[in-house]
Amino acid sequence: MKKAFIQLHVAVFLAGFTSILGRLISLNEGLLVWYRLLITSVTLWLLSLLGRKSQNLPMGDLLKIFGVGAIAALHWVSFYGSIKASNVSIALVCFSSVGFFTAILEPLIYRVKPDKEELALGLMVMGGIYFIFQFDPRYKTGIAIGVISAFLGSLFPVLNRRLLARIPYQTVTLYELSGGFLFLTLLLPFYLRSLPVTNIIPGLTDWIWLLILSWLCTVLAFNLSMSALRKVSAFTVNLTYNLEPVYGIALAFVVFREDRYLNGGFFTGFTLILLAILLHMVKLWKGSRERSGSTGEPPM
Repeated sequence: MKKAFIQLHVAVFLAGFTSILGRLISLNEGLLVWYRLLITSVTLWLLSLLGRKSQNLPMGDLLKIFGVGAIAALHWVSFYGSIKASNVSIALVCFSSVGFFTAILEPLIYRVKPDKEELALGLMVMGGIYFIFQFDPRYKTGIAIGVISAFLGSLFPVLNRRLLARIPYQTVTLYELSGGFLFLTLLLPFYLRSLPVTNIIPGLTDWIWLLILSWLCTVLAFNLSMSALRKVSAFTVNLTYNLEPVYGIALAFVVFREDRYLNGGFFTGFTLILLAILLHMVKLWKGSRERSGSTGEPPM
């Protein structure tokens, strides 16, 4: 159990580190994500073929997975776009609004009654973002792109839920990232025509960061979280991943000293968002205790 908790926190830390790498890599957001998907997809296909874990899927399922992969690719592009337009801390604060969009989208898609408490907590997060938006106008573009990223980030896990009920997660991940790569390959020429760049091929330093981003923060982080899931509950995994923005912002303060460039409006808004995250964790913890009490199982 101890090993599983260590694996889980390492996975969350690596997930938070992706935002740091987004600032360190000099490529624009579209190229950054394209190279990340290229390296990750090739790696997963090699691992799949060596382990003989690839699975043929009906065309209908394949198209659905590719569609979700396209949404995931757009989420990553907009997330790194938010970092490039503002900074790591602002992008991660906006990422915290994923819970708000999930609380709205999931009931709409699955036609169930919305959770009023989750909606209220989501509104607290949006209030914190609005507070930062009002008091720190330098980052308005980054905030707007970050909120779009959060919307897309909330959409693809909700859509994944039905796929994962029927298809192994390894297969979904393999085809999803491959679909995201193919989609972005088709989109990238138009993207670069609208936003031309002088640097298309990564330099040596960028290659190092891209390999770390793809192998450690994507492939390894995913495998660690899946390995931990064998020992701890899904509730514990979801609860721990709430700390991803906190880890990322702490890293940004240490690595880039972003705390020196953020005013009181940011910290007031972030405090409100952090309070919402803590309340959400308490809500999940109480829900887990109630479920474990009704089944006679100890909570994890």
